[in-house]
Amino acid sequence: MSAMYGEKRSEPADAPQPPKASVQRIPVYTTLDAPVGYRVERTIGLCWGVAVRSRDIVNSAVAGLRTIGGGEIPELVHLAEITRAEALKRLEEHAAEMGANAVVGARFDSTSIAPANEIFAYGTAVVVVPVTD
Repeated sequence: MSAMYGEKRSEPADAPQPPKASVQRIPVYTTLDAPVGYRVERTIGLCWGVAVRSRDIVNSAVAGLRTIGGGEIPELVHLAEITRAEALKRLEEHAAEMGANAVVGARFDSTSIAPANEIFAYGTAVVVVPVTD
């Protein structure tokens, strides 16, 4: 189940899938102050999304066995990807609820709360408009 950088990884049919967005997607994420081609018309404030997922016993056991040989642990990578997608979705929802159409200064933070993983996505909710010359 490994993939090269940028390749889509195939998942088993019973693997948990990232949540589907239930709100209009926030179209612009950037770690910059303003995305190229836009200007920040209004800054709304801090927005965030938090997701915490526990490891299941089977994947924890398999991951534990993989540590013997070293290298990447696909079960934990998948858990991190799913948790990050949930945190990002919640960030989008929070920004949209605040009236934003973009998030700037986007960042992720993570921690392990045994036996779970937490991912915290945060940034600044803003309203951006296209630059017109």
